[in-house]
Amino acid sequence: MTLPIFFALFLVSGIVSWATCLLVKKYGPGVGLIDKPGARKIHEVPIPTGGGLGIWLGVLIPIAAITLVALGYRAETEAIWGISLAKFPQFVATHIGGVAHRLAQLWTLLGLGSILVVLGTIDDRKGLPWQLRLGVEFLVAIAAAAAGWRGTFFLDCPAITWIVSVFWIVGLINSFNMLDNMDALSGGVATICSLFLAAVAFAFAPNPLSGEPQYFLGAFLLTLAGAILGFLKLNRPPAKMFMGDGGAYFIGFLLATTTLSITFVGDNTPRTAIFVPLCILAVPIYDTISVVTIRLRNRVSPFVGDKNHYSHRLVALGLSKTQAVATIYLTTAICATGAFFLYQVNLGTAILVFVQTALILVLVAILEFAARKKIRETQEGKEKEENDKTTR
Repeated sequence: MTLPIFFALFLVSGIVSWATCLLVKKYGPGVGLIDKPGARKIHEVPIPTGGGLGIWLGVLIPIAAITLVALGYRAETEAIWGISLAKFPQFVATHIGGVAHRLAQLWTLLGLGSILVVLGTIDDRKGLPWQLRLGVEFLVAIAAAAAGWRGTFFLDCPAITWIVSVFWIVGLINSFNMLDNMDALSGGVATICSLFLAAVAFAFAPNPLSGEPQYFLGAFLLTLAGAILGFLKLNRPPAKMFMGDGGAYFIGFLLATTTLSITFVGDNTPRTAIFVPLCILAVPIYDTISVVTIRLRNRVSPFVGDKNHYSHRLVALGLSKTQAVATIYLTTAICATGAFFLYQVNLGTAILVFVQTALILVLVAILEFAARKKIRETQEGKEKEENDKTTR
């Protein structure tokens, strides 16, 4: 009965997300949830935004239903709301106690994520200064770390692990927001990352206390993936809706916190696990680092949007937008696949897997920047020829 339960979570979250997005698409523009074309926008007509609200409810409503079941659990009578556990699937009867035990932490996480949804939605409507947004993100990240969503990184130094955890969370919040620059891009990459992380939770990173798969986190990630896919039904090219900052913040925050929990689960976790999040989330990290580097090199604030993202660079090479997104999906999956090997090998081999993943991205960077340079030189040569002809 395990697979049907997980599939039901995945399906319900997708349906809730899709239905919510339809409502937001219809009524959102009336309250300012509309993304108009601009200097750094690639769409030519106004598009409703606020799809992140669908993703948010797509996660919250299934979790709320599970919470109601868990609140009715009574270990002393072996019943849920007075109904004997024997009436429920064996999987539910076995794990409902563990779920009930973790409700406070779960809803703390969702509450903090909801703050980011509100922050991003307000920014979508009115625009907020980056200093305020970044300040709230850091406060949320600190609160999440205090609630237990932080990694050990196999270091016996709480100060360092706190700092790294907080910056990891803030970094991924912004990575998925920056990646949201082309139809179905950020949501699609997030779905791939969620599914790979769920696979790690189910098959490769057992709970150190019970030795069983991390069903709780795996199911949570499947719920997130389902919610994103519900939104993607309206975001696929040509997009009828955008997720907005609220959705990107929410996705980045949940992926950041769950990676900290899945890969640093106890003293018996192999040291090779430290590379798992870096492999699965390699593409969002690469996009952020490369874009910030370009902006700093051009002496532009890293907080000012532009068209220098990985996807834009691929389009500049001659790919269509759909081809660029598909290429990024493929790169994400290739890099993430390495994570499956990290629990099967020693530390030295794990380092080689990580280096291989990094070299894939270095190769991508060399090819795309070299090609762009050649294109730029060709364009400049044509402009020079035209100027020469005009002068003559």
